[in-house]
Amino acid sequence: MTKTVADVMTRDPITATRETPLTDVIKILAERRISSLPVVEGGKLVGIISETDLMWRESGVTPPPYIMLLDSVIYLENPARYEREIHKALGQTVGEVMSDRHVITITPDKPLREAAQIMHERTVNSLPVLDSTGRVIGILTRGDIVRAMAAEQS
Repeated sequence: MTKTVADVMTRDPITATRETPLTDVIKILAERRISSLPVVEGGKLVGIISETDLMWRESGVTPPPYIMLLDSVIYLENPARYEREIHKALGQTVGEVMSDRHVITITPDKPLREAAQIMHERTVNSLPVLDSTGRVIGILTRGDIVRAMAAEQS
């Protein structure tokens, strides 16, 4: 029998809201040894906060290259990207630093093989699992898949 996402996902995952302080998220990720949390509003997925999003705090922000011509600054890259990076680096809440575009999700009925393929191709460490109404009902991590593989070996 083919395993599905529902067979191995972590049910009722820890979630955050846009208002959750980043200090709380950092503590949860470190203590639970997880790499991301779904961000929800009314049970519905609105984004994801990951270790990558938090790296801005420590790595700093590099200003875009520019040249000075007379008394004008001419940016060689889009300065809007720099402004977004600064906002992330200085953010204090999940809503200020989370990724909210193109969050890759999966449904519980999908084959585990398909989920593994998506995670590999998109280089993501976890997939929020949504029911038919868009509510977060679980999360599937690379660790969940590896544990399922190990269980099949024994």
